[in-house]
This record gives sequence, C-alpha cells and structure tokens, in this order.
Amino acid sequence: MATVASSRRHASEAFVGAIERAIGECGEVGLQVAVYHHDELVVDAWGGIADETTGRKVDGDTLFPVFSVVKAVTATALHIQAERGLIEYDQPIARYWPEFAAAGKERATIRDALSHRLGIPQMPAAVTPELMSDYGWMVEQLAAMTPRFAPGTDNGYMCYTFGWVIAECVRRTDPQHRPFGTFVQEEICGPLGITDLWIGIPDRVESRIARIKNSVPRPLAPDLPIFAAIPPAVATVEEVFGRADVRRSCHPGANGIMNARSAARFFAMLAGGGALNGVRLISEQRVRGFCTPRPDTDRADSILGIPIRVGTAGFWLGGNVSADYPYRLVGRNPRILFHPGAGGSIGWADPDARLAIAICHNRMTHAPSEAFAPIREALVEIFGVA
Repeated sequence: MATVASSRRHASEAFVGAIERAIGECGEVGLQVAVYHHDELVVDAWGGIADETTGRKVDGDTLFPVFSVVKAVTATALHIQAERGLIEYDQPIARYWPEFAAAGKERATIRDALSHRLGIPQMPAAVTPELMSDYGWMVEQLAAMTPRFAPGTDNGYMCYTFGWVIAECVRRTDPQHRPFGTFVQEEICGPLGITDLWIGIPDRVESRIARIKNSVPRPLAPDLPIFAAIPPAVATVEEVFGRADVRRSCHPGANGIMNARSAARFFAMLAGGGALNGVRLISEQRVRGFCTPRPDTDRADSILGIPIRVGTAGFWLGGNVSADYPYRLVGRNPRILFHPGAGGSIGWADPDARLAIAICHNRMTHAPSEAFAPIREALVEIFGVA
C-alpha cells in the first residue's frame, strides 16, 4: 500500500507542477486535470484563477464550461438506447422523429448524424441566445431545415446542431420521454456516481462555475462556413455562455458544464469498455466499434476546414495526424476515443491502457496542444502515453 500511495503522490506532484507551468509559461488562467487508471482516480489536480474579475481561485469543485466535450455524453445516451434495442443506427431519423423528414431529409440516418454527415451543421438564421436556450424551438427549426448537402454525402461538423438532433432521438425513443438533461442524470451520471456533469445546470451550482476568458479574435472572412455553424450572435464567449438562461438550457452539443474529475469518470467508463467499477452502461463489443472512422475522415471537413479524425459513433479518434493538428496531445493510438470542446477543454479514453483523462480550463485558446504541453509531458512521464 505504501508503494501505491507513494506512486499516487508522485503523480499528483507531477501534475500540480505541470499545471503551474501551463499557467506560468503557457498563459493558462484556471485549470483542472483528472486521470483515471483502471477505474481509479489517480490524479485530481488544479490551479489558477476561476474568475479574474473577483480573484476567485480554482478548486476541485470548480465547474468549467467545456463546450463540445459534452457531445461524447450525448452520443453515449443514444448508444444506451441502441443497447436497449430502442434505436437502430442505420434507420432514418424520421422513423423516430417523423417531422425530421421535411426538406429532403427523409433518408437521413442516425449514423449520418453521429458521423457529422447529416447536412445540417448550420444554425437557424434568426438564432439568438434566448432562442438557442429554447429546446422546443431549436428542434422544430432543425426538423424543418433544408440540408446544405445531401445527407450521407459529405463531412460537415455539427458544432452545435449535433446535440439537439441526437438528444431528440433519445427523447423520442425513451419510454418515459424524459427531458434530455434528466435522462443523462438518471441513466449515465447516477449509475456511474458522477456528481458534477451538467447539461443545463441547477441553480445551486452556478456560483462554482469558472468565468470564461475569451480568446483573441482572429481575422477570419465573415462568409466562412464555421460562422453558419456558430453564428456570432451565439458565439462561444462569456457574454453568451455565461448567461443564466444559457447555462440552464438543454444545449446538448456545446453547453456541457462539469469539473475534470466528473469528466474523467465518464471517460473512464469508455476506457473500461463500457463499464466502470462493476456498473456496465454499454457492451464491450459496442464500445470496440466506436473507433471505426467515418468515410473520408482524412479529408478536410467542410465546416472546420481541416481534416479531423471522427468516427461513426460520435467520438473523435486518436491516430497519426499532422504536426499542426490541434489535438496531438491525446496520442497516436487509433482506438482512443475523445472529444474536444471549443477553447481547448478535452476528455479522452484509451481502452488499451485503461486510462481516461480530462482537462478543463477557462482560457479560450486555438492551440490546445501548445497550451497543455506541460500536461502532455506529465502524462508521458507518469503513464507512458505515446
């Protein structure tokens, strides 16, 4: 036992040092890192400032907006329905959600949505933070929307819209028709003992949320496809995602709010082949299939403008990537399942190493591999991450 305790102490010290370097040398503001190894939390470290306007410090209970990291949770909810025989990946979405057949989407499948090949990455033209916070309005708009390309024919990352499409398929196939945030709490967080993972926060946790430090704007052409997927009116900035109504809304594609220990516990379930501490959510065989790449995954995505290694199950995949790929820190194993969020927060699972990692922070950056380089070095030193 002394050896185990000594090893954990060494790991914790290494990551505390890495966080201090990320803050002092790489410009980070507030930061948490958590690591699970073989179903055990072996690193839970933090540092920095949660709110620069008040000086509030980060602690282990601080919650961070992690944006699209939550897509991994949303996809998992759908896989739970598939595990129960309530949904089939290659069936049309309209089988479960008849209104979705409008405007040429009658053949669009669940797998098209999971693979970001659905053709509706764009947000409704009239969207505002208030309307985005109205789940019913959003799903009505997406059901009626005309796709930018025929579903299943191209890759177009659904920065925001992924969440509502997948969540509504879950809600429609849930015998209880629970609100999606409730489904996640009762079917994922509760069974796994996850205490601080939210899609729509309760009032009681708001005071623990870190304040976003917005990134420096880049000089980008206003007609780029990314601005259809994330319109400036609902951009990933504190002025939008720090709003009380947005924080409380069910935005299942980009409004995850959690701390690193809760995010890492979720990814530990994936690292364990669908089970954690004896609780199984998904079969091991199904989880093994999650690392199948989508078609043309090495070709530039039509929304993001760069190749992103995305699978057919809603997760991003590890593997050999170019030197300028922003998520090199997850490693080269193609069986790694991960999901990044806008600004750099990230969680991943390495099922071969039985390792799960989550990094939460509040400084929006376009270069997370550089910002988190000290953390990557600690992962290599302690866990031999390749």
